[in-house]
Amino acid sequence: MITLVLGGDVNVQGRKTPSTAFERLEPLLKGAGLRFVNLEGPLDAVMAEALTSGGIDVVSCANDLTAPATLPVLDRAGIAHCGAGPTLDAAHTPAVLERSGEKVAFLAYTSLRPYGAHLEFPGVAQAFATTAYQPDPRVAEIPGRPPLVRTTPLPEHLDRLVADVKQAKAAHDHVVVSMHWGLPGAELTEYQVAYGRAAIDAGADLVAGHGPHTIQAVEVHRGRPILYSLGNLVFDWPAMRGRHVDGLLAGCMFGDEPRLELIPVRRNADNECVPLAGDEAGKVLRYVADLSARRSTTVTIRDGIASVGVGA
Repeated sequence: MITLVLGGDVNVQGRKTPSTAFERLEPLLKGAGLRFVNLEGPLDAVMAEALTSGGIDVVSCANDLTAPATLPVLDRAGIAHCGAGPTLDAAHTPAVLERSGEKVAFLAYTSLRPYGAHLEFPGVAQAFATTAYQPDPRVAEIPGRPPLVRTTPLPEHLDRLVADVKQAKAAHDHVVVSMHWGLPGAELTEYQVAYGRAAIDAGADLVAGHGPHTIQAVEVHRGRPILYSLGNLVFDWPAMRGRHVDGLLAGCMFGDEPRLELIPVRRNADNECVPLAGDEAGKVLRYVADLSARRSTTVTIRDGIASVGVGA
């Protein structure tokens, strides 16, 4: 059995002591067989100490426009990465790690173009979507009602993602798909659901979302989880100080009896990411449970930890 812990968006910059960035999360991280986060932003050799000290094994770089400079830093630090590379084929090549005699393949994609910039770096795995606006059905009787926003995956990107997952599943024991997508807040876009379910249908064991910087629902599709957004984890952007402070750590066990547990975390007044407990943990997890119920998924809360039924 393999235990995987996943966190959301991580940005490390300007820290006096990078090696302590994940210190308060160590009890939740150290027992895992594999640790994954989404790396959002540039990383130099000094700041890479945050990831190595935290025991992070693999990161997504699909949403990072500085990937050409960051990937060599990760390589020197011994941290696996996926979603970006010197060529498009490299970006679509999974990072593969082995634990307990089983291999886990990590694929990563981005649906977002940071800051509206054009993705000139050739090796970024893209999962873009089109946007259309449909008049509200009642606009004739109530002028001014906002339109419905309809989003659809780009067919060529969806086809490539499905092909990647099928190929990875054929060659490895487990497949994890990382998606940088969505909008801030509780509501899901249609393309998130389409991509997430397609990845599961193609053979992914788990889809981990991030990008909105807020927590979103969990959905179990065909017995396997889609974590639509884990929110922020360690996050040092000055513009994000005091904003979108809540996130989730997800613990997933692959094996004959798969399990998924969620633990809430929060960046405190010193911008240190710490686990929540007591009433504050309960509030966050009830929020997750309410959102997930809309996706026909039951989240059970006990002692500051949420469990999600998976498998079958």
